[in-house]
Amino acid sequence: MRHDYLGNPVTGGGDATLAGIDDFIGGFLGYEERVLAILPAADAEPGHCLANAYAGWVWMFLESPDGPARAATYLARAEAAARGATRREQLTTALLRAWSDGDVVAATRRAGEILAEAPRDLAALKLHQYLDFNRGRCPEMLRVALASLPAAADVPQLHGMLAFAFEQCHLLRDAEAAARHALALLPREPWAQHALAHVMLTEGRIEEGIGFLESASATWNGLTSFMYTHNWWHLAVFYLSEGRFDEALGLYDRHVWARDREYSQDQVGAVSLLARLELAGQGVGNRWQELAGYLRARRADTVEPFLSLQYLYGLARAGCAEADELAAAIGARARSAPEPLRAAWAEVAWPAARGLLAHARADYATARRELGPTLARMLEIGGSHAQRDLFQQLYLDSLIRSGATIAAQQLLEERRRYEPRGVALNRALAGLYAELGLPDQAAAAAARARRP
Repeated sequence: MRHDYLGNPVTGGGDATLAGIDDFIGGFLGYEERVLAILPAADAEPGHCLANAYAGWVWMFLESPDGPARAATYLARAEAAARGATRREQLTTALLRAWSDGDVVAATRRAGEILAEAPRDLAALKLHQYLDFNRGRCPEMLRVALASLPAAADVPQLHGMLAFAFEQCHLLRDAEAAARHALALLPREPWAQHALAHVMLTEGRIEEGIGFLESASATWNGLTSFMYTHNWWHLAVFYLSEGRFDEALGLYDRHVWARDREYSQDQVGAVSLLARLELAGQGVGNRWQELAGYLRARRADTVEPFLSLQYLYGLARAGCAEADELAAAIGARARSAPEPLRAAWAEVAWPAARGLLAHARADYATARRELGPTLARMLEIGGSHAQRDLFQQLYLDSLIRSGATIAAQQLLEERRRYEPRGVALNRALAGLYAELGLPDQAAAAAARARRP
């Protein structure tokens, strides 16, 4: 019996197949491009159960309606070879089957069964967290990572996974400690860098966050498109808080929208950053139209509600008729989603879609009415706190533009607790206080909005 680099047993396979498996695991955990080495390895040994199951996982991460079809060949190979494989490898294949069939509850359960048997199977842990994240199950993300800690405390990426799970549970001190431990073990660990950026953003440590990410950016070459663009996205968000709008737009052009333009996560990162730039008062030229050239293929994409809402907003801001097609698809999904997912689609994503469409088309009263009730439940559709904040920013903009000045003032002052010197935030407050007849407060907010 052979073993992967984490010590998990692997049935059969030549040296090249085992190397492909190690590249997949290490690349998956570390967001490195070598994760794709599993595809030629599986093609070279179609009778190897685990290699083909992992190759199927790669295609499922397209986060696209095409994913299951692209994974199907590898799934069939893995299932054909499963009889002679270990139980862990059989469960890995069963996980792919459930995921491919759209049964994320069963897929998550299979990941848990793998971890109960093999707590150092950190690929199963990473996938478990991913599936939990997409459903807003933050405590479960933390529980499974803590369960693997005694067996895998030597692995830097485990501490990065712990850090992000802690942060999503609002346990910020624990998150920072775990992230810094991961970085002490491996300074370039990107998920720990990402988790620490989340902590700094949440605590309003804007200057510190900029310095940290600027320094870390030298380690991002060779990362997968998502991790590369997403960490640059985080730096752009920090720049926006400081009023460095031109620099944030420059990051969009050079990094955030500069890699795999057909990939889901790169697309929503671009949508989110363009929207935030506009909300801060920065013109974005024809970038919506350029982005829409890639988003049109998403006109019926309802794989994940968090993704679909941002595709929708991007298409609508570009003035594309496909926005209405996607809105109709979201409505249909809200009516047909299986029970474990139905509430997220019907009670959160569908009204939010109507609100986002209205905002993009300058119907701010409708946007305010539709978006407002969904904000408290946005966790259910996935995404991180920082990513979902876009929806609150669009709601705030709707309040301001529809004349709800009192409600807007209340929410903006709450936001100021963790972004005390946010330039766009304080400019908005200055305008609101002037409208409300509070000149001293307006002057104080305007003073805060001036960059040092």
